[in-house]
Amino acid sequence: MTGLPILTIITFLPLVGALFLLILPSHKGDLLRQAALTFATLTFLISLSLFFGYDATNTDMQFREFIPWITAFGINYHLGIDGISLLLILLTTVTMPVAILSSWTAITERIKAYMFVLLLLETAMIGVFVSLDLVLFYFFWEAMLIPMAFLIGIWGGENKIYAAYKFFLYTMAGSVLMLVAIIAMVYYGYTQLGKVTFDVLELYALDIPVNWQRWLFLGFFFAFAIKVPMFPFHTWLPDAHVQAPTAGSVILAGIMLKMGTYGFLRFSLGFFPDAAVSAIPYIATLSIIGIIYGALVAMVQPDLKKLVAYSSVSHLGFVMLGMFALNVQGISGSVMQMLNHGVSTGALFLLVGIIYERRHTRMISEFGGLTKQIPIFAVIFMIVTLSSIGLPGLNGFVGEFLILVGVFQEHAGYAAFAASGVILSAVYMLWMFQRVMFGKLENPANKLLKDINFREIIVLTPFIILIFWMGIYPKTFLDKMEPSVQKIVERVESRVDYWSQAK
Repeated sequence: MTGLPILTIITFLPLVGALFLLILPSHKGDLLRQAALTFATLTFLISLSLFFGYDATNTDMQFREFIPWITAFGINYHLGIDGISLLLILLTTVTMPVAILSSWTAITERIKAYMFVLLLLETAMIGVFVSLDLVLFYFFWEAMLIPMAFLIGIWGGENKIYAAYKFFLYTMAGSVLMLVAIIAMVYYGYTQLGKVTFDVLELYALDIPVNWQRWLFLGFFFAFAIKVPMFPFHTWLPDAHVQAPTAGSVILAGIMLKMGTYGFLRFSLGFFPDAAVSAIPYIATLSIIGIIYGALVAMVQPDLKKLVAYSSVSHLGFVMLGMFALNVQGISGSVMQMLNHGVSTGALFLLVGIIYERRHTRMISEFGGLTKQIPIFAVIFMIVTLSSIGLPGLNGFVGEFLILVGVFQEHAGYAAFAASGVILSAVYMLWMFQRVMFGKLENPANKLLKDINFREIIVLTPFIILIFWMGIYPKTFLDKMEPSVQKIVERVESRVDYWSQAK
């Protein structure tokens, strides 16, 4: 497949599927669902060729495609991936068929528009991970806001319009600041290179003064910190999660939040290593606050979906802390935890969606003793809960362990504070599980519940497989990302060693 523009095919195949849906009759709901699922599944199968064809010993961008576009302004159609973006693309392509299947019976109105929006969103998300031109990246970054806002605003819950506006305005505000920083950096590149270029690989070569780096780093920081979301930029997330349909929550937690952390790795550390090093104490402090705050707030939530939403704030704090340890263990753990969070939290939102379809409530107080009524659901829920709290042998343990090792090597105090988040995570997740699944089956409505069906088992199976695979044999994923991680670390290590000064 080396002669094919494989990245273009994977990126735009969902868009082709979305356009194909437009010619299908709107009243044929099953046909629309099957067509959307076919295109999403085909995209996943084709994306597997990236995994098997990727050379982990090569630190350069691979599967590159370059076509001159707006040459007068140095803008080109430039795609390529490294080991980090490879894994995030696969996370995206495996999540989308699951998201579509999870909506099979939950969405009964405007099915054509719903499936169209999902496929359009997939193209935009993959485009973010493959773009090596800043204009192209920014186009895809902004393009994904619109379908997600529609997903929340049309098919969401009671306060869907408020949540959609809040999501859109927060992320748009950060994006505008990033655009200003992109223009300023390209202008500086013109003074140094003698030409206008938006090419990421060419801009990596710039020797940007530290004072410039700090201002430019801030411009990118707000866009990525809001998307992660880091404390205190997180307030849009619980509203968006609670109001979004199940598929929207799965995509938001599984993929879209990772775009913020990916942005920090690809651009903030790549373009501004000096500024990144000087920002370590601030990023670490915000990350630790996010870890503890997210866990404490999750602990008191009466709503299952809101509890899982706040747990994301805590888990993504771990991702950011490990990333800014700026060593191989920390960043590898950070990338691994991105994948773990996408799998575990995506599965949690699916499980909450399944129970909501049956009972039309997410209040923890409405449940209790469900293991007696829906045992298969209870077993799967237990596995996902344990993976979320980082039980050894499951996926969550590997990322958290590597992050704590990486942070401990540089600053034991930060690692000690972060470790408290692991304990708190076990407290709120296990307490939630105990209240929902154990105790007496007293509520009459719960006595009528039916266990999960075959379709729902198929929906959850990919995530269950990944939970065990990533926990038992993480080498599959670590081998792909390690050379790319090492390259980032070497670039930053060539700068001032902040950690040695901080100690």
